[in-house]
Amino acid sequence: MVFRRSIYKTPAQLRAMVEPGLITAAALDAVRAIIAPGVTTGELDAAAHDVIVSRGAESNFQLVRGYRHTTCISVNEQVVHGIPGSLRLEAGDIVSVDCGAQFKGWNGDSAMTVVVPDATRPEVVAARERLSEVTRGSLWAGIAALASASRVGEVGDAVQSHIESSGEGYGILRDYVGHGIGRKMHEGPTVFNYRVADLGPDVRPGLCLAIEPMITAGSEATFVEDDEWTVSTVDGRDGCHWEHSVAVHENGIWVLTAPDGGAADLAPFGVTPVAID
Repeated sequence: MVFRRSIYKTPAQLRAMVEPGLITAAALDAVRAIIAPGVTTGELDAAAHDVIVSRGAESNFQLVRGYRHTTCISVNEQVVHGIPGSLRLEAGDIVSVDCGAQFKGWNGDSAMTVVVPDATRPEVVAARERLSEVTRGSLWAGIAALASASRVGEVGDAVQSHIESSGEGYGILRDYVGHGIGRKMHEGPTVFNYRVADLGPDVRPGLCLAIEPMITAGSEATFVEDDEWTVSTVDGRDGCHWEHSVAVHENGIWVLTAPDGGAADLAPFGVTPVAID
């Protein structure tokens, strides 16, 4: 007989997921603080690593078979899974950083995008900031939907609706999606970033999801680079990635990878997160 772990956590397990979420957020804050022209993606990776280790945690990315880095850092046409290394950032680059921490057997996972300032190319910067703004907004639309959703698939509907409402014609990656999170960084259920016929599992207390829209400025078509990790756009247009880990509990939702639980960004949607007791 095969026993499958429930996708729903107990209240004690939800409480255990708070700290890895905060550690993940702190690691991304450290990276954000040093993003600038001339900085290598390897240096960004080291900054995240130092925070995670200093907090008594470990990088859950390094627990993935064949991957030895703390973060994935994707620049310009790279959408996700970019490998940190010797690449030096340039003014105007759009940089997505994905990071996760495991603490006492529980996981956090989050991603952000930053556009490096460039006063000489305001039109490039504006276009990339718009892509990031819409992607980030779609993430928060999905999180807000989770607060009142009956089924997980309603999150993807909200994400796609937000992107479509921008009128920008952006693409949504279909082959890369969000996921459940808990004892492992990647668990069930699948969290689509677009509408699906099967709405999936019920949304009820104990559900923890990593919601992560991955959006392109042009076609959604991608390919995997020769390094067998980096996912880039076929048309060479920019990519963008935002992500948060979110818990549903008896009294509401709480964004585990946001220090304020998502209060500031959920307020425009009329949603107030409630801390996990």
